[in-house]
Amino acid sequence: MGTAAGVALGVFGLTGSVSARQGSAVDLSVAMVSHTDVLAREAVTQTATRGQQRVSRDVARVALSATAVQAARTAVAKAKAAQQVRDAAEAQAREKAAEKQRQFVIADAKSNPRAAAKALMSDHGWSSDAQYGCLLNLWNGESDWKWSAHNSSSGAYGIPQSLPASKMAQFGSDYRTNPITQIKWGLWYIEASYGSPCSAWSTWQSRSPHWY
Repeated sequence: MGTAAGVALGVFGLTGSVSARQGSAVDLSVAMVSHTDVLAREAVTQTATRGQQRVSRDVARVALSATAVQAARTAVAKAKAAQQVRDAAEAQAREKAAEKQRQFVIADAKSNPRAAAKALMSDHGWSSDAQYGCLLNLWNGESDWKWSAHNSSSGAYGIPQSLPASKMAQFGSDYRTNPITQIKWGLWYIEASYGSPCSAWSTWQSRSPHWY
């Protein structure tokens, strides 16, 4: 009886010891699982945080790049606008200088009527050297460019040899003494009657005696 009881007690003690060890192992496993889970969550959190940081940096870089592009476009637009202003100012200055020179040439018509006529030809759209050459030849033949030239036979007068002289009065009452008045009338007459100085010159050459 004593022996059986001892054996039973020993078995019970062994069983209890085994159960205790199994419980400890389970607790350890649970603890390890919990710790692993914590580590996993921390890793996920860290990964997500790093991902968010990378995304934030990428967004910042994209925003900075877009800002730089816009700034560059704005700078180019401003530079272009400034250049356009400079070009317009230079063009205006050239136009003023050309007009000033034109007015000087016109004012000096008595001493240089040929230059004055060339300056006035642009009012009729004649800017080529060919048209100017035809006008030179035409009025060389008519009056030698003398504003006081008078044809005693026909009564034609002035640089363009208007017949009668009074026709030129529509451009100014000073038609007998002002070469500009004569030239303006002569250019108007050529355009109205022949279209261009070269057409008038061609007609003049084809007639004998010469006239246009």
